Amino acid sequence: MALYRLDEPVTLSAPVLISAFEGWVDAGGAGTMAAAQLALGSRVVATFDADQLFDYRARRPTLDIVDGRLRTLDWPELHLRAARIGARDLLILSGPEPDFRWRELATDVADLARHFAVSSWVSLGAIPVAAAHTRPITVLGTASEVGLLPDGVTQGPAGRLQVPSALLSVLELGVAAAGIPALGFFAQVPHYVSATYPGAAIELLRHVGRFLGEEVPLGTLPASALETRSMLDAATAGDERTSAYVKRLEEATDEARLPDGDDLISDIERFLREGGGSGEQGGGEGGRRLN
Repeated sequence: MALYRLDEPVTLSAPVLISAFEGWVDAGGAGTMAAAQLALGSRVVATFDADQLFDYRARRPTLDIVDGRLRTLDWPELHLRAARIGARDLLILSGPEPDFRWRELATDVADLARHFAVSSWVSLGAIPVAAAHTRPITVLGTASEVGLLPDGVTQGPAGRLQVPSALLSVLELGVAAAGIPALGFFAQVPHYVSATYPGAAIELLRHVGRFLGEEVPLGTLPASALETRSMLDAATAGDERTSAYVKRLEEATDEARLPDGDDLISDIERFLREGGGSGEQGGGEGGRRLN
């Protein structure tokens, strides 16, 4: 049996399916923030069976208690939503990363993509790297075939990487195997940032807009990004060791020394050691974090 049910009937024209999940490959919450912005004003077209997908002991529902009386439970949910940006129809699949039945889910998502005649798939995510928050955010691209990525987007990194997979990549591979062109945008987030990072979400949305050929509204993200930048600047200035570390990162960026595959693997391993698997973003040198 399928892991989803179709909800409201909808007629779409060659929609682009955009996906992002909380937790893994979502440093600074950038991918899910971008997906949430795209989903504003959307409607649910398919609902997935949460009881089959989530481990409630690892991702417990939130209990609301008022004056000692149990009121409501807020359960983790996964929906496919329909939205529209300019003249383009979108389907957005975003929420907590499911714990179970990834292979079945990949089959079902590919079936949904065929059902709605999806024209292409876009993954949104972010990875922690040794980069300074004072420099422009870099976005790396993945693509199932040559020529899918917008001009100016680097596909890579070059060489072979072997890392723990996210569900996002499992679904992307499944959709590509079904004959649907698939690409991904992954923002590089400073690994010493432990809070959300709206600037990376903005950069992802700009890349989505270039791919769609439409201007994507950014909502309140620019104001949030300015606030985050001010907080990081203040935290950096207030600690001599951190300030020196950020300066070294700036120098590396200014010298145009981009991280290679080994550098990225080292960053990801550090991210894992410092609690990245729980959705927190890794700290800087010596485990230092800036909020």
